[in-house]
Amino acid sequence: FKSNPEYFVADNGKLIKACSIYFNPDGMMGSLFNLPEMKNSKSFLQQNRHGFKVGAKDSDQISDKLLSIHKASGTDLIFKFIELLNDFKEMKDIDPLCPDVYSSDISENEGIRLSNILNFIMQNFNNQITLEDVSEVAYMTPQAFCRYFKKHTGRKFISFLNEVRINEACKHLTTGKKAECISGVAYNSGFNSITNFNRVFKSVIGSSPKDYISSYNKVNSLSPIGAH
Repeated sequence: FKSNPEYFVADNGKLIKACSIYFNPDGMMGSLFNLPEMKNSKSFLQQNRHGFKVGAKDSDQISDKLLSIHKASGTDLIFKFIELLNDFKEMKDIDPLCPDVYSSDISENEGIRLSNILNFIMQNFNNQITLEDVSEVAYMTPQAFCRYFKKHTGRKFISFLNEVRINEACKHLTTGKKAECISGVAYNSGFNSITNFNRVFKSVIGSSPKDYISSYNKVNSLSPIGAH
């Protein structure tokens, strides 16, 4: 996860990439998932329909298989997909992600719409995003969008946007040979005032930006891979 501590250590070279594969077990792939041999895989997906995290010892293996599916086509794609599902259901080290967040199942089309919304937020969070802007991406009225976003993420839009901005701010406050000034980070993260930034930062992180930097520097000074 981008929030993991190692991503906030200066000059560690780590980057974030996302790989998404969409499928609908009740749509065009229904015939496949209705086969007796797919019973356990279908059951696994139903039990973990709100998302899960793969353990560290299996993450590289799963990453490789996801990428191989992206590059595959025809029957090879189907075989690799089934192999991935088999690996999932055999794994013991799996943690659910926010199992109580989603109030309903998300269809393939809704998954694409939600992905478009999240991509828009991630690409524009450092600019001034209005409710009308993101509503247009979802082809909804602002009122309908607010209900939709809360229903499918369990979060209010503004709360989610603020957390994305603060997550990015934390990165800039603690990276580089010299941490960026707090006011510069605030404006570059999408906040229009330092007062608002400080207030939101404390509500999300639990401390002020200045205290956060101080705590980070203390921890980082003890780390053999810290910045020099």
